[in-house]
Amino acid sequence: MNLTIDIGNTRTKLAVIGNSDLMEVFIEEDISTSVIQEVLHKYPLIKKVILSTVRKIDTTVYTYLKSTFGYFVELNEFTKLPIENLYKTKNTLGKDRLAAVVGANNIFPNMNVLVIDMGTAITYDFINENNQFLGGNISPGLEMRYKALNHFTRQLPLFEKENDFELIGDNTKGAIVSGVQNGIIFEIDGYINELKIKFDEIITILTGGDAIFFDKKLKNTIFVNSNLNFIGLNRILEYNT
Repeated sequence: MNLTIDIGNTRTKLAVIGNSDLMEVFIEEDISTSVIQEVLHKYPLIKKVILSTVRKIDTTVYTYLKSTFGYFVELNEFTKLPIENLYKTKNTLGKDRLAAVVGANNIFPNMNVLVIDMGTAITYDFINENNQFLGGNISPGLEMRYKALNHFTRQLPLFEKENDFELIGDNTKGAIVSGVQNGIIFEIDGYINELKIKFDEIITILTGGDAIFFDKKLKNTIFVNSNLNFIGLNRILEYNT
């Protein structure tokens, strides 16, 4: 049984995986030895763990992970991967991007796959049919766009993201919601269409917390998988142990 720990910009997610099946996901604000102990108390058969983090964590957590589990892997630019990573600046590549791409490749090996992760930022990452990660794009996330309009102007208020919105806004709120969220739709569809010109066939996977606002509004056919990072981290863990 494996444990994947994904520490992002705002939340920490721990996933317990047994025989490639996702058993349970724990979502915490931060990571600590007590959080890991609670998971281990419920799943005492966990033997291997992988850590992916975008921020610094307490050294006591590292010590606990290394001393408690038989196998411990921290995802970084030196970690062996089941894919070929052609990204030029591997030391600055987000661990979440890498994990998602490996997860996508695990589901669709030997295929052209675009992974769109809709979190704090929106990341577009592409892996080709030769299992080579080519790189991708990074753009502002949904909430970031709303906050930017409010922060960098004097009169535009801050609104929340919406499930339903029109093409044309007939008031200020409607105009902002439409501009932000339709703008993301046009961005995603446009990026997919450009890739289709360059590559014969591509599969698109949408993941991340804000995917629910767009999965049914895109013109292109997509798959939605909220567990892509867990799948990728588990694949990397198995590849290294």
